[in-house]
Amino acid sequence: MSTVPQVAAHPPASAPIPPTAPAPAGRPPRGAAPVPSAVGAATGLLDAFRAGDRFLATPTRTLLAHGVLREVPHGAAPVAERVSAALAEARDGRHAASVVLGAIPFDQDAPAALVVPGTVRTGPALASDPLVALPADAPRAAAWTVRPHPEPEHYSQGVAAAVERMWKGEFSKVVLARTLEVTGPGQPDIPAMVRRLARRDPCGYTFALPTHAGRTLLGASPELLVSRRGDRLVSNPLAGSTPRSDDLAEDVRRAAALLESAKDLHEHAVVVDAVQRAMGPYCSVIDVPARPSLIRTAAMWHLSTTITGTLAHPEVSALEIASSLHPTPAVCGTPTPLARDVIRETEPFDRGFFTGIVGWGDADGNGEWVVTIRCAEADDRTLRLYAGAGVVAASVPADETAETAAKFRTFLHAVGAEL
Repeated sequence: MSTVPQVAAHPPASAPIPPTAPAPAGRPPRGAAPVPSAVGAATGLLDAFRAGDRFLATPTRTLLAHGVLREVPHGAAPVAERVSAALAEARDGRHAASVVLGAIPFDQDAPAALVVPGTVRTGPALASDPLVALPADAPRAAAWTVRPHPEPEHYSQGVAAAVERMWKGEFSKVVLARTLEVTGPGQPDIPAMVRRLARRDPCGYTFALPTHAGRTLLGASPELLVSRRGDRLVSNPLAGSTPRSDDLAEDVRRAAALLESAKDLHEHAVVVDAVQRAMGPYCSVIDVPARPSLIRTAAMWHLSTTITGTLAHPEVSALEIASSLHPTPAVCGTPTPLARDVIRETEPFDRGFFTGIVGWGDADGNGEWVVTIRCAEADDRTLRLYAGAGVVAASVPADETAETAAKFRTFLHAVGAEL
């Protein structure tokens, strides 16, 4: 009989310490107005969030931003350089809020949604606030219309075609996604959805921010692309997943099976190797565990490896490293150029910010940048939800389709809709 080794997992909402946090909560981004570390400090920021604000909760801090001091312009220069310039202008203008917040698309050549906010309030991590254990208000009853795009059978056919090409030796992995368009009778209550997402998985990364006029990106990602605090770097790639079960015994069996799955372990190893190779040039020392552990969200088990390193060049920002890591095989595939082509040929939609990067950075180069998954874009009365699955030669199309359905559960729970 197999046993489950020690699990690095997202605990229930009442647990005080987020095990996936790269470090304990430290000083806030330079210039951000501090909120006392007290009961209700983090949940108070969550409850104060309103549509049009920018909200980000991570395992180290909670940020709530209002207004726009400077937009980071689109241009030919690397995004990290444009962000550094915007932060320098804010500093030279003697503005206190020298922090950037926002999102970068899957296609880094497309316009990003990054701003230096007018004001920023910061608090401790949500998971450290006992009040986060209180349940969020249940979704109001609504007649939601759910339309998959593509249909599940068409998605399965795309997976099967990719598997066939992999058996021919064309490439080794591709991540294929599908969407759900969820439409209600009125505009969605974005702050209420964010509260449900955050309280359901308080140890993860919950975000909400405007991306275009009238459009909001929101979600709850479990995956840290990279963080930097001083000279310490952390990346937490996830690859290889299985749905949770409401039955405890079955849930444990699924976790144990995931740790022993040759298919999932291979998929995970490909991602870890790519992240290690991309981070290596920035590190004087890098540590990569020999085997993955597990983390859990409310909906999924994931294979997880926490990679840590010591920064070799202090002038390199967290965002510069994140840009060099993005996209990892966890959201694209390998080899990357060919996987991109397969995605364009197979997915009948533009990913936009899905599988991009979302996070914060300060003028000292510190920051936390997260893979934009378990997310949706809200536009008028419609929410577009996204979910993907890593496809390798051993993939079974029906299983990958079921995995995307399970991943949709994170957001469907927040909406009050069902597949």
